[in-house]
Amino acid sequence: MDSSPQPPMTNGHSETPPPAEPPTPFFDPEIFRSYLLALLPPVIGARPSDLEALFDSDFNERVTRFSGEGGGVLYVVKAKDEVEELADDSEQTYHYQLTQHLTYHPSHVLTLALIKRGATLDPTTPLATQLHFLNLFGGEETPYESLHAVVSCGVKPWFDAFVGARGGGKDGGDTKMGIPMTKKKFAELELSLLHLQQNVEIPETHLTIHPVIQRAVEQAQAAGTRPNLSYIPTKTLNDSTFLNTLHAHVNSWIKSIQAVTKLTRDVASGTASQEINFWLSLERALEGIEAQLRSDEVTMVMDCLRNAKRFHATVSFIADTGLKDATDIVHKYNQLMKDFPLNELLSATDLDKIQESLVLIFSHMNRKLRLSPYPIQRALPLVEAISRDFNDQLLRILISYRLPYTPYETLDRLLSQTTNIFRTWDDQIKEFTNVARDVTRKRLERFIPIKITPAHAKLQERTRYLREWRKQHEQLAVMTGPTKGLGSAGMDIGGMDMEEEVKEAYEVVKRIDVLDVSVEGTEIWVAAENAYNERVSRVENQIIARLRDRLGTARNANEMFRVFSKFNALFVRPKIRGAIQEYQTQLIDSVKEDIKHLHDKFKTQYRYSEAFHMSQMRDLPPIAGAIIWARQIERQLLTYMKRVEDVLGKGWELYAEGQKLQSESSAFRKKLDTRPVYEAWLHDINKRNMGVDGRLFEIVRLRGGGFQLAVNFDPQIITLFKEVRNLLWLGFQVPHAITNMAKDAKRVYPHAVSLMETVRTYGQTLDLVENNRGIEWLVAEYRNESQRMISKGVNIRWDHFVNQYDTGRFVSSADGRDNRHIQFVREFASVVSVLQDKTNSVIDLYKDILRAVDDLATCSYTTDAFSELLGRIQAAIDRLNLEGYANLDHWVAELDKRIETILLQRLDQIIQAWSTEFDRTDDDSRRDTVPLRENKRRIDKRMKEEKFMESHMTIKPFVHEIRIQNQVIFLDPPIEYARAAWIKQLHDWLGVVCRLRRIQSSRYEIGLQMQGSVSSETTYTSLLTHFPDDTLQRPFALIEAKVQQLREYVAKWLQFQSLWDLEAEYVFNRLGDSLAHWQQLLTEIKKARATFDTSETQKSFGVCAIDYEQVQARVNAKYDAWQRDILSRFGVKLGNEMKEMHASILKARNDLEHQSIEGLVGGSRRF
Repeated sequence: MDSSPQPPMTNGHSETPPPAEPPTPFFDPEIFRSYLLALLPPVIGARPSDLEALFDSDFNERVTRFSGEGGGVLYVVKAKDEVEELADDSEQTYHYQLTQHLTYHPSHVLTLALIKRGATLDPTTPLATQLHFLNLFGGEETPYESLHAVVSCGVKPWFDAFVGARGGGKDGGDTKMGIPMTKKKFAELELSLLHLQQNVEIPETHLTIHPVIQRAVEQAQAAGTRPNLSYIPTKTLNDSTFLNTLHAHVNSWIKSIQAVTKLTRDVASGTASQEINFWLSLERALEGIEAQLRSDEVTMVMDCLRNAKRFHATVSFIADTGLKDATDIVHKYNQLMKDFPLNELLSATDLDKIQESLVLIFSHMNRKLRLSPYPIQRALPLVEAISRDFNDQLLRILISYRLPYTPYETLDRLLSQTTNIFRTWDDQIKEFTNVARDVTRKRLERFIPIKITPAHAKLQERTRYLREWRKQHEQLAVMTGPTKGLGSAGMDIGGMDMEEEVKEAYEVVKRIDVLDVSVEGTEIWVAAENAYNERVSRVENQIIARLRDRLGTARNANEMFRVFSKFNALFVRPKIRGAIQEYQTQLIDSVKEDIKHLHDKFKTQYRYSEAFHMSQMRDLPPIAGAIIWARQIERQLLTYMKRVEDVLGKGWELYAEGQKLQSESSAFRKKLDTRPVYEAWLHDINKRNMGVDGRLFEIVRLRGGGFQLAVNFDPQIITLFKEVRNLLWLGFQVPHAITNMAKDAKRVYPHAVSLMETVRTYGQTLDLVENNRGIEWLVAEYRNESQRMISKGVNIRWDHFVNQYDTGRFVSSADGRDNRHIQFVREFASVVSVLQDKTNSVIDLYKDILRAVDDLATCSYTTDAFSELLGRIQAAIDRLNLEGYANLDHWVAELDKRIETILLQRLDQIIQAWSTEFDRTDDDSRRDTVPLRENKRRIDKRMKEEKFMESHMTIKPFVHEIRIQNQVIFLDPPIEYARAAWIKQLHDWLGVVCRLRRIQSSRYEIGLQMQGSVSSETTYTSLLTHFPDDTLQRPFALIEAKVQQLREYVAKWLQFQSLWDLEAEYVFNRLGDSLAHWQQLLTEIKKARATFDTSETQKSFGVCAIDYEQVQARVNAKYDAWQRDILSRFGVKLGNEMKEMHASILKARNDLEHQSIEGLVGGSRRF
């Protein structure tokens, strides 16, 4: 401090230096000396003359070190002077010393700690503001009491006061700053010091060892060998004085050990922690004694006595001490005492922690009492001691909340939580009582009444009463408030501000400790409550007047109840309740009407009520449903009775009308008693032989014949366990045997329901297969798998499920050892589910296929229509193939046969229709072909809109022309063209079906059977081989017949070729001179003219027409020319013949005229 720091330089420029801190002035030890001389006499009771010893040569150095930054604390120690013996009138003297290092010694009566608040001591400031001082009392007693008082009465309250003054609403901030944790640590520290203070001191046992023995052991240890008698001189071993001394030492050991082993304490006195610490400390003390007894010195003493044949001192040594028995008992008792969670209760800082600690404490006791032989007779006072600790801790926490000053919501929450804590205590005590009785019975101990007197009973009653009282006050305050209850009109009635009056009445109670349950505290509470009631009674008078006004204006019972519902919060107050007794009759009549409705509801019976159907929907069994229904009616009845009692007060049934209503309701409640229903159900269950046993499956014979698979599980058992579950919820005591039966049923219920559902699904699936003939081949594999599972399950019994259930609960199935019977249920359900899914899937596909197959018989006779349907069928088959259905090849083959049958019918129909169309007459042809030509567009449009069927088929007629060219007659086109066209048309119609691709089952088999697939037929051409012989021959025969008919007709026209080919002279020479031949020729020529000498220009043959228009005129002209030539020649021939005949006749006449008659007669006649 001799020089100040230089100002810093920045960029070569000096800046104004900050003001330097003034140097710390030197602290004069004389100031501290004066302070001690003024402080110590009154604080530690020292005389100034005795204090001179403090101010030795090192005093200045100590004070300088203490005032500087290094030292933090300085101790003034007051110690007793050690004197051999004090005379009776002599006074105890003390000496004092100043030190910076604290030590503890029994002679130190008191130690004063002087603690600096800052880093250094400032001589300009009074030391009183710079130093803490703290008295630490020592001496013969332990320092636990002093430390406990410092923490509980000084440090902890000061910390709580600071936190509370900062604001209790900053819970979130406090939590972040760790304040609750600090509070807990303070509580734990306080508790630990209290435990140390309360411990029963176990006397320490130090075994006296003879110096000779001690030396011998030390020599052996120095030599590194095991001590033995060789280290003691023989003379000493046989010395009776030495042996007697050893014997006396052993007897003193026995007494000192017995002082520990026979040590006990009254558990009823003190706290629970004292009892726990006593047994734990006793165990440590006994372990210390055992360790001493195992030492080499004790062993050598025993060897010396045995060597001297003094067996009576050695043989019964352990038995006399009682060490073994005491150790055994203490060890067993400490099974209960070790890890006893009492600290959780004693260090609890809030109500939740107290509740949790109670559960922990009693769970520990109930569990350990079954293992430890700790006497129940000691356990009962231990629980009462815990009750005292519980009471103190609860009271400490509740007082810290200052209940009268807290808002009602907070107080109600705290006291509700307190009530729950008391309820938790009662529940735990009930369980502890059961455990205690059970343990007493098992230990065969003498019966003692298990009765515990809780120390918190008065506090429990006070908190309950305080909660009710504050609730009534709050209701009164709300009703007299500015915005609720009586409203502004009732705020100031009779010149009195009711709200202010109620607040002032509550101020009386605020000033007292409401949780003080002592005699004096109770008297103070009663006096305060009376003062409160006096002030509140005036407010009640005003409220009564207001209430009477409103009730007087009420027109009916509902309005009265509405008024009551508004003011019902005040009816707990006797004065207000007494003011509304006059409205009793009206209310009773109203309640009578309500009860009458309940009678009507009950008379309809449960089975016919809406509740019955709702119960079924919510899976409530019938008996439990009926009981719940009856109890609901009873609850409504009680609600009506309670409403009357709430309004009119207790004792309303003493009036005449009230008594009648009470008797009617009592009679009705007897009818609503559900016990007979339960008893009847119990009797019925006991009569039946119900149980979960037998095989898993059973075969049932059906009435109509046949058998059916079923699950061997009585549905009544399912109802039974549901009934038992609901009846237990309803509070009925179900017998143990029925409960066990229901538990067995409940264990197997999931599996039974699963099996029932699986079997039902299996049966439905089989029915589906039966109803859809044709799919059984496809689902055969899945059906066989289901049947294999059924055959596996036939040998399983329900007993396996019941017996293996418990092991399944505690043994994890993660290692793969799942119950194989449960696994069977899952696998069976899975297999049947697969069967159901596959069956439903294949049925949908099969129906699509059947529709497509049926459509083949009625669809349009076109390639597109057939291909679309077969494509749909093939797509469904491909899906079946992808999904892996079995026997698909066989099934598809059967389906293909069915398709072949339908297509064969269509082929037969098309052949018949084609034949019919082909074989139509000329008239039909003319009638049909004319509209076909005229209305071709309209018919084509109609064909697109309608399905093209076989009956709509038409064959387009062909027209052949008879033509003449180069004087040659020929047919164009030839007849063979017609035949080829007709056969092609027939083949096209047949090809619509025959060229369709066959359905295949193995389109997804990639080249595995190449050769076989090549040889297999892919179209329906082979259908043509399935016809009877005449079916397919008929169209071809018709074609040939038509061709022959055409040939014959055309041949007539071709004959006219001779008109040009023949030479006239050849014809004339051929005819010669025979007039008959000429005449026949002329006749035939005349007949032949009918072929071409007509007004028509063509000849129709149905599906074919011969057009002879072109050749008709030329043949006619040629014919006419030929006819004229032949006729003229015939005329010349005829004339010549006539001339010749005429000449012959003339000649014959002349000859006759020249002949004589005689010659004619006589001559021979020749002809």
